[in-house]
Amino acid sequence: MSDRMKRQAADNRSAAKDLRNRGKADAAQRLEARADKLESGHVTDVTEPVSRLISWGFGRR
Repeated sequence: MSDRMKRQAADNRSAAKDLRNRGKADAAQRLEARADKLESGHVTDVTEPVSRLISWGFGRR
């Protein structure tokens, strides 16, 4: 798991905690489920390939 994905999972958990404190348990549960998926490795980080593709598409190599 990349550092980017670990950071996003931590951000999701923090946001879920804030939502739960505001009484929005359903939204908090969805964010925690997303964080679990990120940490489990079932989500692929495609940031770099997409960035290269966009750069190639705009002619910047």
